[in-house]
Formats: sequence, C-alpha cells, structure tokens
Amino acid sequence: MRIRHTLITLLAAIGLVGAGVLADAAPAAAAALPNTVVPAPVSAVAGGSAFTLAPAATLTSDDAGVGTYLAGVLRASTGYALPLTVGATTPGSIALELSGAPGSTGPEGYQLTSGASGVVIQAQQPAGLFHGVQTLLQMLPSDVMSATVRPGPWTVPGGTVLDYPRFSYRGAMLDVARHFFTVAQVERYIDELALYKVNYLHLHLSDDQGWRIAVNSWPNLATYGGSTEVGGGAGGFYTQADYTAIVAYASSRFMTVVPEIDMPGHTNAALASYAPLNCNGVAPPLYTGTNVGFSSLCVSLPLTYTFIDQVVGELAALTPGPYLHIGGDEASSTSASDYTSFIGQVQQIVAAHGKAAVGWHDVTKAPLQPSTVAQFWGTTTTDTNVAAAAANGTKVVMSPANKAYLDMKYTHKTKLGQTWAGLIEVNTAYGWDPGAYLSGVTGSSVLGVEGPLWTETIVTSADIDTMAFPRLPALAELGWSPWSTHDVTAFDQRLAAQGPRWKAMGVSYYHSPQVPWPAGS
Repeated sequence: MRIRHTLITLLAAIGLVGAGVLADAAPAAAAALPNTVVPAPVSAVAGGSAFTLAPAATLTSDDAGVGTYLAGVLRASTGYALPLTVGATTPGSIALELSGAPGSTGPEGYQLTSGASGVVIQAQQPAGLFHGVQTLLQMLPSDVMSATVRPGPWTVPGGTVLDYPRFSYRGAMLDVARHFFTVAQVERYIDELALYKVNYLHLHLSDDQGWRIAVNSWPNLATYGGSTEVGGGAGGFYTQADYTAIVAYASSRFMTVVPEIDMPGHTNAALASYAPLNCNGVAPPLYTGTNVGFSSLCVSLPLTYTFIDQVVGELAALTPGPYLHIGGDEASSTSASDYTSFIGQVQQIVAAHGKAAVGWHDVTKAPLQPSTVAQFWGTTTTDTNVAAAAANGTKVVMSPANKAYLDMKYTHKTKLGQTWAGLIEVNTAYGWDPGAYLSGVTGSSVLGVEGPLWTETIVTSADIDTMAFPRLPALAELGWSPWSTHDVTAFDQRLAAQGPRWKAMGVSYYHSPQVPWPAGS
C-alpha cells in the first residue's frame, strides 16, 4: 500500500492522475495533492523519498547556459547561493547531465530522477535538459517563480519522469506589425513560452499597418513603413541588431525564430514606402485600419522579385533557423493565376537563400516545393487543397483559427480580441487533436501546432498575457504530450496550479471559470 500511495503522490504532483494512469486509484488520495505539470509528461514512476532543496545545495550542469538559467531562477526565489559547477565529475544537489538518458528521449526529451539526496536530469541534448528544468520548476512550489526571496520549503516528490515531445514543431506567433512590441517585450514573451516547452517563435514582421524589420537595401520600409500601427500610433521597427538580439535570446531558451514577410497581400506598408513597387507607380497612403485583402504586390513587375530577393536575402542571413514564412493569406486583390505564379517564384527565392518556405495554407492552391510547409488556419475540418498537398508530402502546422487563434475572445464579455472565428474558452483550445483534426492530414503529415496571436486589439504586454494565458499552455500540451494523456478534467486541475506561478511572475492571465484556480491566485 505504501508503494502504491507514493506512486499516486508523484503522479498527482506531475499531473497524470485523472489522465488515464492509475485510473482505479482512490479519488481521495489523488485529490489531496495538486496537479502541477503542463504539458503532461509521457510517464512517471514514483519511488523513494522526496528531495528538499537546502541552503547549502549545489548545482552542476554539463551545459553552462541551462545551468545558469536554473541557478538564476532558484537563487532569486530561494535566496540560496547555489554555486554552479559546469562539467563536474561529482554531481551536485541538482545535476544536469548530458549522458545516461534513454534513447527514447531524443533531442528534446529528458529523464528526471528525484530522491532524498537530490535531483538528476539527464538528456541527450541541451534542449532536453532545458525542458527537464521546466518540469522540475513545476514540481517545486509555485513561489519558485518569484523574483524576490520566499520562505519555502522547496520540496520535490521522489520518483522518475521520462518525457519527450509528440510533435517536433510547437510554436507561438506574435504579430508585431499591427501593433509594435519592443525587444524587451518580445523577450518577456519568449520567457513565458519557454515555460511550456514551446520551441518556435513565429514573428509576423510585416503587414498593411507596419513594416518592422530594417532592410539595408530598402531603408524606407522601416523608417517610413514602420512609422505607424493600428489606430495611428508611432509604430516602430527592429534594427538588424535588435532582430539578432531577439534571435539570440530565443536560442538561449531553445526556441527558433521563424520570421514572416507577408506577401503578395498584406503589403500596404511596403507599397506606401516605395512607389515603384506599385503597378501604377503611385504609392498609397499609410494604413492604420484593420481591413484585409485590399493590397497586393505587383506580380507582373520584375522589380517585385528583386525586392523580394533582397529582403529575403537580408532576413535569411540574420536567421539561423531553417524556416522563413512568406505569408500568402487573404490575397484577395491578386488574381488566381498571378497568385499561383507568385508563390512559385517566391518559393524559389527562399530556397536560393537556404531556407524552407512556410506559408499560410492558402499557398496549397499553388504547386509546392518538397521543403515548403503549410500552416492551416481555417475553421473547418476539411480542406481539399491542404489534403492534396499533404498527400504529396507537404508538412502541415496546425493553427485552426477557431481553436488556436489566441486573439479570439474567450467570451462575448472579453474586452480584448475578435470573434470572427468564434469564441475560444480554454477548454475549446484544449479540446481537439492536431494529429487527427483535418481530414487527410494525419500522422507524419502533421509537423506540429502553433498558437497565433494577432494584435489588432493588443497593445501592451499585459494584453498579450491575458490572451495567451491560459490558452497557450493548452496548445503547448497538444504539441508536446502524448494523446493518451489527453483529459480535460485532469488538464484543468494541472492548469489551475499555474495560476499561483503566474501571479508570482506578474503574468496578467484570464481567470477562466472553467479552471478551478486556487484561492488568491
């Protein structure tokens, strides 16, 4: 009985009670302990005593960056010195090791073992150590995320967690074109995303309302095209040094940046910046509204492709990740034949600069290169073009707008957001299977999941927090956790445990009535 009770204790603490594991366990035993880990791990086996971090604890790591990250979090909240040794032969109270992990963990998975003497996280790659650290932090009391010293105690239940992702692509998109967000604001969002094992940050860098990345060969794009935003604000843009800093910061959180230059539509900021890019040679005025579908690059103009080649070339040189997003959605002002021709040429330009193109699923109307990825944003469960592309080998990132769009309102009373794709409460965001959602797009055709946050109504970091949390963790779990762990009741319990963490971090989250938040969170 004691062994079984210990197992229930660990499973409850990491969130697998109520998710089909030990389904016959006594409800009272499960209910007495909080569910805390999001995304749910693959498996957990309890054993041994709990570990309590002491003032004299030490930290060792085979990767300096991950060790420094963990030490920074723990020192701030515990007040302990936690000296860090990189590459130590004798493990510390907490040891991060790039050896000993089972082969099943892959490049992003990990094995976490805790007991009376300490915690060991083992992985094959530093990314796995980093993801294991996120699980460890969620197994600790929520005050561990505080930026000021809290009293503790800092206890982790004893046992072993084995974990690795379902999908290789687990993304979030931030639209910095409709409203501009500073480097610091983007980095803040990166930190929040990293807590839930998100590994791709998609930056929507251009649209009708603003151009947000400096391009040396076309300087007016940023200085003029980036000078406004929705509602007529001052806008802004990233210098190439700014963008490089964002890419580096994301990399430090094991996140890859996917930059997007939307085309042939959503291009008014570019067209306003350079009259020769327009078919009639006349630059339109800058735009600060929220309508879509009225702008288009001039598909028949040779200069258009010189422009794209130079913009893509500069951006690709600054982007170490494999992908460059070309947009391609809502091109209502481009004829069908022009659109097909345009997408074909742009894919070749992207490939020539060493990147794989990603496009909103509209691009499946055109022939696609083998490396091109389609991002599904529709509101139906069938799309013949996407299914045909998938059958031909195209990988698909799933972002159905009525499930995954973080700018949709939670309810009609939500102050921020839109409603065109429907209302998305947290359980709606959680209640679908990316691997079996779109007819004809299953199995290896699904590259992963992404939660886009469009910013027509989003102005501040608090606005980002309100719309992303708690729905972003729901999408992150769909991307990471095996489908066998999917259980809305168990998820809501684990999600509730995030509330005190977010409060400690100053995250302005939406208190969904579907989630049993702890009092005071």
